[in-house]
Formats: sequence, structure tokens, C-alpha cells
Amino acid sequence: MGSAIVADLAADRDFVVTVADTSDEALRRATSLGAAHVIQADLADASTVGSLAADYDLVVGAVPGPIGFQTLKAVVQAGTHYVDIAFFEEDPFEADEVARQNGVTALVDCGVAPGLSNLILGYHSANADSVERFTCYVGGLPVNRDNVFQYKAPFSPIDVVAEYTRPARYIEGGQLKEVPALSQIEQLDFADVGTLEAFLTDGLRSLVHTLDVPDMQEKTMRYPGHAQQMLLLREMGLFNAEPVNVGGVPVSPIQLTTQLLFPMWQFNPREPDLTVMRVEVDATESEAGTRHIYDLLDYYDATTDTASMARTTGYTCTAMVRLVARGEYTKPGVSPPEYVGRETGCFEAVRKDLEARGIKLVETAEPS
Repeated sequence: MGSAIVADLAADRDFVVTVADTSDEALRRATSLGAAHVIQADLADASTVGSLAADYDLVVGAVPGPIGFQTLKAVVQAGTHYVDIAFFEEDPFEADEVARQNGVTALVDCGVAPGLSNLILGYHSANADSVERFTCYVGGLPVNRDNVFQYKAPFSPIDVVAEYTRPARYIEGGQLKEVPALSQIEQLDFADVGTLEAFLTDGLRSLVHTLDVPDMQEKTMRYPGHAQQMLLLREMGLFNAEPVNVGGVPVSPIQLTTQLLFPMWQFNPREPDLTVMRVEVDATESEAGTRHIYDLLDYYDATTDTASMARTTGYTCTAMVRLVARGEYTKPGVSPPEYVGRETGCFEAVRKDLEARGIKLVETAEPS
């Protein structure tokens, strides 16, 4: 995803792009993608992040979830605008006061979902009399279903495991509810993909606090059967961090699981993936109820060797970068994407950027 972001911004004459990473390979790739400068740095060190961020107009965060929140704090403390795609469990609004004090605009969760899905809801919440229901179905999948899990991870695998272990929050009847992730499995049919299963995960993120919608949920989609496999691993304790005694040796189950599982979830070079998303928004407009349905289906781009999840996440992120850089979104503090979607012209600008890169939202409407 970082590579897609680098390539897209480096091709834009309005930006001079520097890439920081600890990996030699990642830095070589960044140079080949057009980055003007590269810096080798340990981004797990918050003080290093802060020192680097102070020298730039805007920072894009594409780090693994476990260091996402500390990276956000370090950048806003440095007084630099920030656009982030990290999926971390901490509350990003804990950095809001510092961002405001420093006059920083910090956009978080700027991927496809959360991200583009939040933009859609924010747009309708600002343009309808009321919104009664929001449902997002989303999944990133391999095109070829050739391993036992029928799955490979198009983003950080440890963040995928977090989706399966973090309790899922949703809103029902105006009340916040919480259930184990992987609950409420249902099946949906998509004309060009086939049957997928969907289950609750904690994808609503900031939406449980920011918008007053009485019914909201996000469900992750996989090929049928995957949820039961993950439930088996979770219930066996194989996603737990606490060590267990194995022949007198303390072993962390999650460390063992990641060593065995993650190689099976790794995409091969140039292996195609797909991203599928359906967002449904029930809104009242001029006293009439309307269900707005947005469908997105995107595939690996062989011409640029860019994964679909990298395209849909990365290009949503770069579209948000352009909003901040052009002064079209200037609100100081921490802003999730639904705040951006409420601002006039912002959702349309992001949608236009995505369409220019071959990523289309197909919108239909029906009485609700």
C-alpha cells in the first residue's frame, strides 16, 4: 500500500516525496517508483518519527497497526499535517487536542473501509434530512482460491488477525452493542465474484461516536467457510499472546501461529487479488426514504503490478492528501473520513480521483 501511495504522489508535480523505512528493499522500491529522497529509519521509534516529520509539510502514515497510534501522536506533536491508513485499536481522538494546539490537520483511517465507506456516510449525513441505517460489506481476497483458507492477506497479516480477535461494535436501535468478531455470519451473492460470507468485525471505528445513526454495522467478507476456520483457531487459543507451557518451554500461541500461518497468507509475485465493497445508506430526503447502494469491485493492475487492495486503499489515501495539500480540507485536529465527507465537494473530489485511476463506485437508489 505504501508503494501505491508513493508512486501516485511521486507522479504528481505538486509533490516532492521522501520515503522513510527501515528496509533496504522498501527504499530501493521507493526510488524505482519515483521518490525524490529516501531515508533509512526505525519508524517504531516515536522520537525518530517526530524528528523526521518536523522537516515536512505533510506526512503520510502507512505503518503496521501496533505502531500506528504512536506514529500519529509523534507527527502531530511535531506540528505537521498527517494523513494515515494505519489500523490501530487506540482512540485517535486522544491526539486531537495536541493537533488542534499545533494547528495540524490529521486525517485517520483513510483507506477503503474504514475510509471511503465513511466518506460516503458523511456525505449523506450532511445532505439528507436524516440517516437511519448504514451497512458496509467489504473484503480483500485472492482471485485464486488455491489454499486451504481460500485467503491471502492483502495488508499487514497481524492486522487481519486483530480483525478476528477484537470485539466487534455495532449500533442497533440507537444502542451501542458489542459481540465477538466473526459473529452474525450471512451469505451474499455478487454477480462477478460469486457467493461470499460476511461477518461482524470492528470496522465502524470512529462512527460509533461521531454520527447519530440508529443502525450501523460493518461486515468483513471472505469466501465461504473461512470464518469457521478462524473461529476454530481463535477458540483453541492460537491467537492468544499469553505463553503456554510446552514441554517446559513457554510458547506464545500467537507467535507460533504467525510463524506457521502468515507464509500461507502471502501473495506470490504478480498474483491477482480483488477488492469488493457494498455500502448501503438508508436516508430520508424530502420526507421520502431512499436506500443508496454503492458497489465497488476492483482487480489487481498487471500493468503497474499494483494489488487491488493497495489501489483502493492507497488511492483513497492520496486523494485525501490532495484535499489537505490544496487547502480543500483544513479543519485542525483529528478528523476521521466521515468529517471530510460532510464538507462540501470533498466526497466528490475523492470519487473523481479514484475514477481517474480506474476505481469506480457504482451507485443505485431504491425506496427504503
